[in-house]
Amino acid sequence: MSSLISDDEIKHEVELVWLEDIDNLDYVRQALDRLPTRGTKPPYFRDGRLVGYAVLGPNAKASRASGTFRRRVFFLQPHDRDSIPDGLYEKSGPSEGIDPRTAAPGVRGHKTLRSDPPSEDEIQELGMTLPL
Repeated sequence: MSSLISDDEIKHEVELVWLEDIDNLDYVRQALDRLPTRGTKPPYFRDGRLVGYAVLGPNAKASRASGTFRRRVFFLQPHDRDSIPDGLYEKSGPSEGIDPRTAAPGVRGHKTLRSDPPSEDEIQELGMTLPL
């Protein structure tokens, strides 16, 4: 989802609140949720856990239709690499996964080698070899 989040949708962010030490996480998932407030800790209804969220400034406008704000949330699911290191995402990351160290207020997070390392086939296509 990181590519689906536009700069315009996050331009009113003034702070990212991390609920966990992001230095210990290779990636987090990011999404935009419709939330009733600009800045309090949002409720969390997905599987897994909430890792962080964005706080919006006073210029952020609520939706006329719903009265809610679109805010970025960061989360992990039970099958993510931090919980199951040798599982599904052992050598890759989910499509909405980003390196949390690349996210900032108003700045979309991005994939890095830490969050989504290349596959062995991709490494060979580049003419590189894996260290032993």
